[in-house]
Amino acid sequence: MVNLYEKYVVPRLVAFSCSNASLAPLRERVCAGLSGRVLELGFGSGSNVGHYPMGVSEIVAIEPSDTAWRLSTPVRESSRIQIVRGSRDGQVLNEPDAHVDAALSTFTLCTIPNALAALAEVRRVLKPGGPLHFLEHGLAQDAEVQRFQRRLEPIQKVLAGGCHLTRSTAEMLREAGFEITELDTFYLPGAPKCEGALSLGIARRA
Repeated sequence: MVNLYEKYVVPRLVAFSCSNASLAPLRERVCAGLSGRVLELGFGSGSNVGHYPMGVSEIVAIEPSDTAWRLSTPVRESSRIQIVRGSRDGQVLNEPDAHVDAALSTFTLCTIPNALAALAEVRRVLKPGGPLHFLEHGLAQDAEVQRFQRRLEPIQKVLAGGCHLTRSTAEMLREAGFEITELDTFYLPGAPKCEGALSLGIARRA
């Protein structure tokens, strides 16, 4: 049976939360330096579209949700950059090896069922040395916050379409064969620490 909540409601909730104005400077930071053909893992409703730098020539959008893809129509149609929908499942990409110059992931690795598989696929389709720019929320640095995250996570996963609070972005990247070259970890001002423990940086295909 199709889960109507996850199919229709969750994409709209995600689109609303990801359009938060406080995230705009962070999106600008994470997109800075991207160029060429860029694979965006978890394109969603297109919250990053207005932040792509001039050097980006094409976006290969990986987005499983048809609802999210429809919600992104206005920003896609107004974009100066060509945006094509790629594979639906980030865990099994149809794109060939070394197909893209760079990759981008924002608030995506928390939700993909098998994030390590998705990162391995991203690594495969990146050209050698290609960068993965990431902005993700996940496991906090403080033990007290971590304990609360573990208690809250089962509820979070139900309400937010499988979103995890206790995944370590840095650990997953290293396990998937990336070398992290830039990393900034911090709490998003004004957000609950359990939800706003962020990692922003760049990793490269080792």
